[in-house]
Amino acid sequence: MGILDRYVAKNFLIGYFIAFCVLTGLRVIIDLFVNLDEFTEHADLETAVVIKNIFTFYLFNSTLYFRDFAGMITVVAAAFSFGKMVRHNELVAVMASGVSLKRIICPIVFLALLLTGVLVIDQELIIPPLADKLVRSQGDLPGKESYQVRFISDGNGSLINALKFDVETSTLFDPTILLRRPTSRPGIWEVTGRIDAEKAVYNDQTGRWDLYTISPETGEWVSHGLLNEFGSGKGLQPRASYASDITAKDIPVRCESEHKTLLSLRQLIALEAQKIQVDMELSSQKHFHITDPLINLVMLMISLPILVCRDPKSVKSAVMISFALTGACFIMTFVCKILATEVIFDKVMPELWAWLPVFIFLPIAFIELDSMKT
Repeated sequence: MGILDRYVAKNFLIGYFIAFCVLTGLRVIIDLFVNLDEFTEHADLETAVVIKNIFTFYLFNSTLYFRDFAGMITVVAAAFSFGKMVRHNELVAVMASGVSLKRIICPIVFLALLLTGVLVIDQELIIPPLADKLVRSQGDLPGKESYQVRFISDGNGSLINALKFDVETSTLFDPTILLRRPTSRPGIWEVTGRIDAEKAVYNDQTGRWDLYTISPETGEWVSHGLLNEFGSGKGLQPRASYASDITAKDIPVRCESEHKTLLSLRQLIALEAQKIQVDMELSSQKHFHITDPLINLVMLMISLPILVCRDPKSVKSAVMISFALTGACFIMTFVCKILATEVIFDKVMPELWAWLPVFIFLPIAFIELDSMKT
């Protein structure tokens, strides 16, 4: 890497760090200003505990903020880098030495590819393990949350329903598990049995849900639930545990409506492979997991040729135009995510809407790169 490459890369990384701090900090401040009363609704907590709760909440959620703002951060960093070079007439000196402006943007493109890899790591490896913490609302205390469980499907095809799930004890209260099997008709399931218990506690060692009921004779807890197999004629049978791919950490995530956005591509494919039901949102999230990093790169590529200008007087207009194109791409992606699960022309086409921003703005980026005055 030459001196010029190191200089451009240094300016870009400084701009990237500043843009990340500003955009993420602004997002945190706005959210904290709106929801500060929820953090302080527990009057019995000490100030240090409240501050720790706020810090951990936004520390975990910063992974989401980076995922959502990664494309804009890269564009702002590029604008910062080239704006500084244009203001000091450095691009004119570089061109006078015989170096093409396309050569100057190479370090930024290379760093953008590396940062896109960081985005993919954040999206696929960091966010999914933290999903149970990311669904926590501002008013919940860490480990003290509880959720209503409404017919969550697992890998066996069974439906898990419970009055409440307590995170601290990993316990389902009054659970009912409907056992099902697929029929010859796609999407149609047959209920073969039902498991009832007073509570189900997740066992980390066995990876199963231990079932407990209260004995009507002694009034003490008995370590089993009751299984009723429909049509078997066996009556109620004791069932000590239930094996499922749904763990205690998965329950909070599956109970929240936005849980699919927190899953990795591998988890989305595994859920889709279960073929429990046709879920357009699942298919949409799977495709957007692939296109989101590409869209972030496209946002940078459509802004770079405009930002590389030689006249300091045109820097402001160049920045405004690049931000307008980047904003248009960002807004269109947001609209496509909404329309991906809607019925348009009597069809639901998540694949089309996920790739539409790439199909529209990638040719624009190539045209702009080809028309650069170097």
